[in-house]
Amino acid sequence: MRYFRIKEDREAGYTGDVDAAHKWKLPGVFGCPACKATWGDNSRAYPSVDLTPVASLANFEKARAEPIEEYERLRALVLPYLPPGAVLEPGSALGPLVGNAQGRFGPLVSPNPWWLLIQREALEKLQSEDLRGLKGCRTQLRFRQRNSPELLELELLPLGRAHPDCLPPDRKPPCPRCGRFGLTLPKPLLLDAATLPNHLDVFRLEDFSTVIVCTERFVDACQRLGLDGVAFHPLPTPMVST
Repeated sequence: MRYFRIKEDREAGYTGDVDAAHKWKLPGVFGCPACKATWGDNSRAYPSVDLTPVASLANFEKARAEPIEEYERLRALVLPYLPPGAVLEPGSALGPLVGNAQGRFGPLVSPNPWWLLIQREALEKLQSEDLRGLKGCRTQLRFRQRNSPELLELELLPLGRAHPDCLPPDRKPPCPRCGRFGLTLPKPLLLDAATLPNHLDVFRLEDFSTVIVCTERFVDACQRLGLDGVAFHPLPTPMVST
């Protein structure tokens, strides 16, 4: 099986623009007692999550950094509402995308490298191809135009890791308290084939969550159905880790 990274296709000629954020978010961590880092990363997003039953929703509405004890308290409140396979980290985004959109959109849309939006008709076509794990979630986007499309956000679970050969040999393990990995995205990026899921055709990497990966089955279906708007970049998958 071959794998590809999904990115915006700037040559497709679409003018669509999305200015939005997810409705809720976990705070980042301020001065982790284990690694001393202050950080948060909103590239992990679970748009299907509904936090309305949670008390004190205001705690999840503003991006900020908190002491790790407060982050862990809020994280525990969110855990029961996550989809199976979800993994949280400081700054994780939750709930639907809320904001404004305008312009002409393709069937597939990647407003930034870690979001993948799709028009409903395109999603239905892909689901009819028996692609695995395609979960479209409603957005709350306001369009400044008539005849606006219905854009859904694909919920992407974090699975699969970078191959050790593309990572620094002196790298440290993730922080045991806050989970911070602390590495920049390697170039070139190699995938560890032994860690890749066999039940999903599109997902995000667990260790580099800004990277959206799909299988050749997904690519073939999009090309056969004429679904454009994104580009597919091959990712090597060495079979033996060192």
